[in-house]
Amino acid sequence: MSYKYIVGIDEVGRGPVAGPVYVCAFRVAIDDIESVVNGTNLPIRDSKKLTEKTRNKWFEYLKQRKREGLVDYSTSSVSAKEIDSKGISACMKYAVSYALRKVVLEDQRGETLVLLDGSLVAPVEFAQRTIIKGDEKESSISFASIIAKVLRDEYMVEQHKKYPHYGFDSHKGYGTQKHMENLRKFGITEEHRVSFLKSL
Repeated sequence: MSYKYIVGIDEVGRGPVAGPVYVCAFRVAIDDIESVVNGTNLPIRDSKKLTEKTRNKWFEYLKQRKREGLVDYSTSSVSAKEIDSKGISACMKYAVSYALRKVVLEDQRGETLVLLDGSLVAPVEFAQRTIIKGDEKESSISFASIIAKVLRDEYMVEQHKKYPHYGFDSHKGYGTQKHMENLRKFGITEEHRVSFLKSL
């Protein structure tokens, strides 16, 4: 079957001990993918392998493409409290479903192929493929990864202002040695995933 649209989906923040998970669904017409990818001279790959400066340049470029109607994207985030309450797997399913339904209209569903990174799964009514290391192989997934990463990092930098003793602006919630030392010294905040800190 031939499709008119591709939606790439990726998540950022599954592994940290603090902060939310962010999921992004990035939609583009198959005929427009090449022009979007070639619209800059920037490298495109997994967001974690790009510099912060390059990620931010891509983000601004993709925002402009969205304003022009060439692409669309939606993000969904799940808080640390929800992760503790429902579990990371259930939260990921919810976030994927929410973000996806925001960018795929019901009458476009039959024309849309969803590409997901890693172990992510979309609701069964969507035509989909899960691709290992998809953020390095499919540009639509790479774009989703970049958007989710930029927005989650911005959130964690904001939380640093609220909790300056933890270093959220540098490690973004990951369990670095310094972060864990600060946790033991200052205790757990509302941004920490208690279920991820059982060995603390």
